[in-house]
Amino acid sequence: MAAMKRMRISFPRSAAEQNSSIANKGHFVVYTTDEKRFSVPLECLSNNVVIELLRMSEEEFGLPSNGPITLPCDSTFLSYVMSLVQRCMPDDLEKALLTSLSTCHFSASSSLGLGQSHQQTLIYSY
Repeated sequence: MAAMKRMRISFPRSAAEQNSSIANKGHFVVYTTDEKRFSVPLECLSNNVVIELLRMSEEEFGLPSNGPITLPCDSTFLSYVMSLVQRCMPDDLEKALLTSLSTCHFSASSSLGLGQSHQQTLIYSY
């Protein structure tokens, strides 16, 4: 539990780092539909919400053979999810978030297309 509280989302400090898909040791890089870069700790790969986002990414965009992973959500939503993961979210909140993801599939085509507004519902707790 203490290790989960120490997890941090790292953001690049320079333009050269921002254009690189190379991650720091113990992290992996993902991008959001609004093209924001996140360096995520490998420990997050055991979280069910992160697993579901990666599954949805594969479904939406396919497996990248020579490029970055893009998650089918925007940076605000991913920041929110990562803050919950860092705080060791309770099981009931995780289940609610997973249900929300399955019923409200984020589509990159709808969030990027023709000026349409794509709103997301965030689940607030504690």
